[in-house]
Amino acid sequence: MDLIINGFSLLGSLALFLFGMKTMSEGLEKFAGDRLRSILAAMTKNRVMGVLTGILITALIQSSSATTVMVVSFVNAGLMTLAQSIGVIMGANIGTTVTAWIISAVGFKVNIAAFAIPMLAIGMPLIFSGKGNRKSIGEFIFGFSFLFMGLSFLQEAATAMNIGDMVAGMLAHVPQDSFLTIILFVIVGAIVTMIVQASAATMAITLMLFGMNIPGFGFEQAAALAMGQNIGTTITAFMASLTANTQARRAALAHMFFNVFGVVAFLIVFYPACHAVSWFVENVMGGGNDLFKLSAFHTAFNIINTLLLIGFVKQIEMLVCKVLPMKVQDEDYRLKFISGGLLSTAELSIMEAQKEIHSFAERCQRMFGFVPELLHIKDEMEFNKLFSRIEKYENITDSMEMEIASYLNKVSEGRLSDASKSQIQKMLRQITELESIGDSVYNLGRTLNRHRLHCQEEFTAEQIQHMTTMMQLVDGALAEMLKRIDLPTTRAGLKISLNIEHEINNYRTQLKNQNMHDVNTGLYNYQLGVFYVDFISECEKLGDYVMNVVQAGKGLNNDFGDHPRNGQG
Repeated sequence: MDLIINGFSLLGSLALFLFGMKTMSEGLEKFAGDRLRSILAAMTKNRVMGVLTGILITALIQSSSATTVMVVSFVNAGLMTLAQSIGVIMGANIGTTVTAWIISAVGFKVNIAAFAIPMLAIGMPLIFSGKGNRKSIGEFIFGFSFLFMGLSFLQEAATAMNIGDMVAGMLAHVPQDSFLTIILFVIVGAIVTMIVQASAATMAITLMLFGMNIPGFGFEQAAALAMGQNIGTTITAFMASLTANTQARRAALAHMFFNVFGVVAFLIVFYPACHAVSWFVENVMGGGNDLFKLSAFHTAFNIINTLLLIGFVKQIEMLVCKVLPMKVQDEDYRLKFISGGLLSTAELSIMEAQKEIHSFAERCQRMFGFVPELLHIKDEMEFNKLFSRIEKYENITDSMEMEIASYLNKVSEGRLSDASKSQIQKMLRQITELESIGDSVYNLGRTLNRHRLHCQEEFTAEQIQHMTTMMQLVDGALAEMLKRIDLPTTRAGLKISLNIEHEINNYRTQLKNQNMHDVNTGLYNYQLGVFYVDFISECEKLGDYVMNVVQAGKGLNNDFGDHPRNGQG
């Protein structure tokens, strides 16, 4: 019974450690979310700055997995090139070694849990603060406390279970001086890290086991486990990239190639490298505890690996491009930027969704561009072909609305700042109105199709001119909407859109009045007038939906949404 309780205590301690790591990371991300984005975007202009950026970000958020997933998402969103991402990933591998140094210095020799609980008292009022930044700092403090409480409990549970004796018993059957044993430990380290998906947790366990002085588990075996963790940690970014675009998958693959190459290169000089690190710690650093040796090896491994490969970024890029060639196909009918695997950094995921919404808006404008063509096509086959394309686009807009909304709902389940929650609400309103634009464009095509099938009379030259002018006004409104959709709408920008909307409304009223006069004077029959007015009115509705998108970006209520939904979505 004690064994079961101690086993669950061990797993619970690991869970507390991982939860603390996640909470601490998310708290920092929320506190400096926009700054993290700007740092990553601005400091990757060359490979050296990219490496330094990766070190800085990972040292701050204490998670190389979070950094690499972030990088993959930036590549997926087109904000970072593949070459830039490789540099940041190299730096992330170095930055993650900070965790091992912290644990080596204070994690096991000092009862950090005794300090962790008073820290919770400091973090508690900050957690309940009304200000987002204070709340984020409070989350960071809580995460930091939970991390070291988990570490302390992990050591207690391991001692209670006699983990040292259990590991020693398993290692008694393994030849200690065999190089195959070293390879076995590398594989075990990789597998465990793949399962836990946190190299920091695996490193903490390795340091704990190493500190127990278990027979058969010395510095070299621990170093092999640490190297394996560098391979295992690549699985997180790789999984995140599975549903992303080709460039993002290439970034994840570059991360894997980089770490695997480093392990293979170090295995060639493994024993000399271990002796060199031991000599450095004992003679240059003045000794210290044995855990410093493992931390120093972990850091040296990643620094030397980066120095070896930093000059071959272009070659790594060429290699991953050959392994993952760009598919020659039209990717127009799939989401380009967001994917279900990129939710570990909730604040940054909002940016990806915004890019997708911009793509959604572009698709709506492109879809509307088919309508003028449809108006002038005389050939039946060509007309049906283009109308089918509009119908296909309308189905795509329905799917995009649902997929983006689902993504935003998943993102909103994470820990978000108040500003980010408000941003998600605006974005949900925007995609609703964009889907309505798709419905409205389809209705325009359907009106022209019904006219072709059920009306014997062609539109007059004057009607076609009026319809063309109205479509030009709507296209101008769509173009103005695209300018505003990524940025907070200013008063000046809102005024431009409002002026276009008023112009569309006035022109609609003018044309409806003119139509009544033309029908009464016998210029054309009533049925043609109905199709003509339906087309003009639908253009005006479309303008309303465009205005609603602009207003949603500014956080205003939709003053123009007085039309019923078209019922196509």
